Order: sequence, then structure tokens, then C-alpha cells
Amino acid sequence: MLAYDYPILGVFWTFMFWFLWLAWILLLFRVIVDIFRSRDLGGVGKAFWALFVIVLPWLGVLVYLIARGGKMAQRDIEEASAREEAFQSYIRTTAGAPSTADELSKLSALQEQGVITDTEFEQQKAKLLT
Repeated sequence: MLAYDYPILGVFWTFMFWFLWLAWILLLFRVIVDIFRSRDLGGVGKAFWALFVIVLPWLGVLVYLIARGGKMAQRDIEEASAREEAFQSYIRTTAGAPSTADELSKLSALQEQGVITDTEFEQQKAKLLT
């Protein structure tokens, strides 16, 4: 009744309910995705949790978050670190190792500057060329 006396309050409540509904839908889908990506659950366990979350969504999601919420976060961390490692590996392979010619020119520059001796230069050169 108060919202109808103050139209801005009615808009506030409408937006609040829409945002809560959207948050609920996102959480529901997040839990369903987590059920099926979980490696420690078998097929029967996944079927039970999926059925529980779909038939009784409010209670199912609440119980799932209480029972398996910690493992849900752990799986997120493992997936993020695996993605990061794959990205770093891709960067390393794309950037590639310096070519032998580049390494030889660096060694030659070090020899000319007197940083390494002739014998060290020959040893490093032999190591690069093999």
C-alpha cells in the first residue's frame, strides 16, 4: 500500500524483485553447471542433485550450497589455474625460443665487450650448434 502512495518506492520494489529474480536464476544455472562438471560425483549422484535442484529449486540450491559449496569454489580455482597455465603455455609456444643466430650474435657481442673469453665463446657456440 505504501508503494502506491509513493510511486518511486513502487519502482524501487519492482527493480529489487527483478534483480533478486535474476540473481536467483544465475545461481540456479551456476549450481546446475557445477553438478555436471563435478568429477567426484558419479552418474547417480549427479542425477539425484539435478533432480533435487529442478524439482525443489529453492531448497535444492540451498542444500547444495551448504553441502558442496566449498568444493564448488575449489573447482573454480582449479579451472582458473588450468586456464591460466594453458594461456601461459600458449604464450611460451607462440613467442618461441630465440633463434640460434640471435644467441650467437649475443655471444659474439659479449666476446667483443670482453665479458667472456674466446674459450667460453667457443664452448657456448658448440653448445648452441649441437
